[in-house]
Amino acid sequence: MELLNQIQGDDVLVIQIQEDNLDASNVRDFREGMQKLIKDKTRVVLDMSSLKFVDSSGLGALISCLRDTNGRKGDFRLSNMSRSVLALFELMRMHRVFSIHETAEGAVASFS
Repeated sequence: MELLNQIQGDDVLVIQIQEDNLDASNVRDFREGMQKLIKDKTRVVLDMSSLKFVDSSGLGALISCLRDTNGRKGDFRLSNMSRSVLALFELMRMHRVFSIHETAEGAVASFS
């Protein structure tokens, strides 16, 4: 799984997932990649612009990332969700758990 990462703004790590789906077929690679990237970060934004589908295992991996960063007194924010992925988050009430932003820039700015 390819995860592009860069530091933006005031030490905010922005990660862009380069997959169509986050599901049981690739969730293990996603978890391992994310753990390496966010291990010591407290401000993380995941750009989900290329994702078209997330299943329950993908949702679990995202919750795990949120817990990891919260455990370091940080925050994990999501951005650029497709309509279908956002609809799933709303259906599962995950929009109340995650801080979701229209753009990665907006998510980065929200840390200020």
